[in-house]
Amino acid sequence: MNKQTVHLEDVNLARILFGEKDRHIAQIEKALKIEIQIRGTDLTFRGKPSACQLASSLIQSLYRLVARGYVLHPPDVEQAIRILQSDPAQSLADIFLDSITLSSRNLPITPKTPTQKIYADAIRRNDIVFAWGPAGTGKTYLAMAMAVAALLNREVDRIILTRPAVEAGEKLGFLPGDLAEKVNPYLRPLYDALHDMMDFEKAQKLVERGVIEVAPLAFMRGRTLNHSFVILDEAQNTTIEQMKMFLTRLGFDSKAVITGDITQIDLPSGKKSGLIDALDVLESVEGIAFLEFTDRDVVRHPLVQKIIQAYERSSPSHS
Repeated sequence: MNKQTVHLEDVNLARILFGEKDRHIAQIEKALKIEIQIRGTDLTFRGKPSACQLASSLIQSLYRLVARGYVLHPPDVEQAIRILQSDPAQSLADIFLDSITLSSRNLPITPKTPTQKIYADAIRRNDIVFAWGPAGTGKTYLAMAMAVAALLNREVDRIILTRPAVEAGEKLGFLPGDLAEKVNPYLRPLYDALHDMMDFEKAQKLVERGVIEVAPLAFMRGRTLNHSFVILDEAQNTTIEQMKMFLTRLGFDSKAVITGDITQIDLPSGKKSGLIDALDVLESVEGIAFLEFTDRDVVRHPLVQKIIQAYERSSPSHS
């Protein structure tokens, strides 16, 4: 058993770091399988040397975040532990302090993993970004935050959110309602993310005015999208023709972010995914960024990461 001690200068910052009823400290103890003793602003770690060293680095990094005004929540502590377990030299400040400010009424959205930080920077630097990986890694959510921030900062005139309406078990023709009602369930996740970031009434007004458009991919045909931030979600379910059609819609002063999960393709057997094809065809095109997320980037419930890993270890038919 090893013993290490860390001293924190400011008692008020230390209290914030510890969390309500020391819940953040309890998280660290459980995750790293160590014992942490608190006396004032001194923390003593007991456990395996490697775990104690990681806990020491973690506490000091989180303390610096809190000192710079970061509002720390339990999921942040969970992510910080994962990040430093993967790369002890990683700077938490570089990731968590990259703030995407939406409005005075909304808390800023920040990257939660090194890959998310790289992703946000790639969107800033490139007009087209492809991002693929498992669910829960923040691909669409972070792109949405970047789009809303760009709109509010008047960097673009409109946001266009689209995804293919792929039939998964039910035929569209047999569903009740008109076309808008038939495809609305496919677009619901995009609306949910949008309403997370904007006041509901404001978002609805912008949708009614066409400043924010949420539409199935088929509605993009024949259009030129100028001064727009365009997000294509669930891109693994596009055909090659649909992907080419979408990419050639991009006009002046526009950005496009294409997201998907190539392990969850719902296309008919024998149809190649437009996303997989684009990754092959466009890999050498300058000005396009490509980024793969992994289970390490999952920012949902910790069990989601374990579920993804379990399926990856299972047979290919489950992928």
